[in-house]
Amino acid sequence: MTKTLSLAKSNLHPLEPFIQKLLGAEALLPDSESNVIEVVGILKSYGVVLDAYSKNLIYIADHQFLVLFPFFKYFNGKVTLPQLLRHWWHDRINFEYAEYCMKTMLWHGGGKMDEYLDSDDFLQHCQAAVAAKIKTNLPIRALNGLFPDFLPEQVRQLAYYSALGQFWRVMSDLFIDLSDAYDAGKVQTIPQVVAFIKAGLVAAAAIPISYAVEIDGTSYELLPKSAGLTFLMDVAVPYVEAVFFRGTPFLGTVSYNAQADQISADQGRFEYGALYADPLPIGGAGIPPTLLMQDMRHYLPDYLTAFYQSKGRGLDDVRVKICQSFQKSMFCVTSASLQGLLPHPADTQDPREQATNHAFLAGWMDRLATSRLDVVQL
Repeated sequence: MTKTLSLAKSNLHPLEPFIQKLLGAEALLPDSESNVIEVVGILKSYGVVLDAYSKNLIYIADHQFLVLFPFFKYFNGKVTLPQLLRHWWHDRINFEYAEYCMKTMLWHGGGKMDEYLDSDDFLQHCQAAVAAKIKTNLPIRALNGLFPDFLPEQVRQLAYYSALGQFWRVMSDLFIDLSDAYDAGKVQTIPQVVAFIKAGLVAAAAIPISYAVEIDGTSYELLPKSAGLTFLMDVAVPYVEAVFFRGTPFLGTVSYNAQADQISADQGRFEYGALYADPLPIGGAGIPPTLLMQDMRHYLPDYLTAFYQSKGRGLDDVRVKICQSFQKSMFCVTSASLQGLLPHPADTQDPREQATNHAFLAGWMDRLATSRLDVVQL
């Protein structure tokens, strides 16, 4: 006799336990003492690095506007011989990773900001700023005449520099505050970590995202407040989509040869983001997150360094360990984001609202089916 599941059970999502965890204010990451140490510790170092990334992205957007060869863009306007020597010795923050994330967002787009940057209103603001910037620069004026779409595209990219800088400014402060709360004993479990991050995201949700550049004493708006762009829906959500989920294929791990068919022609099916990455290639050439792991290595709290020293190869493979901890922390941030974006309160008693919440989470679980979600459960 063939046994069949009841209709209710047959409709359950394969990742139903995780849906129920999110609805129950839990996390996609199991709650354990070691996971708390890893997540809070790595977010502390990530917060320090994001502070530097944020300041540099905003500096580039504000002070390197249409500088086509910005040789000193990583110096934040303070170029000295000692700084140059440290830069050439590579004793510095790898701002290249910040630009990698910015370009990934620009390429994948999404949200009202992406729509606004393609609007006539943006083009009018852009053309005014471009005209002011190049009015005495004959070579660039000639370039603009020959390729009228080139400079507006550069300005779109600078808008992403500024928006990501503003987003990371908030996230840096949030992660440092989380670390302080952990040190004070106010945060002791993974669900508490997720609740802390969710509260921070919700509090910042409506912060306006705007961008203006000053040229010869006049301010030119490029992302005006009238565009109505906000922190959560127009920057945070597209960032999660671009960096946590889609990402970009890493050179050396897949072939860019179209005939090899190793990269999907559909960007929506990309699965190269932080939630899918294999930590082992970290350290390989052409792997952008390696730069982030290297940066975070300098700012690990003592308790996390001691934790790594007590495990496996100690600090010999610390970048791999950092990547594993970072991946766990990103599942916590994803948990907080999904709980914050639920269409209705998680504890609603209305069956229709419950169904809507369930369908919302089921859609995201479909995308996480091939992620490292099962690995971080170990």
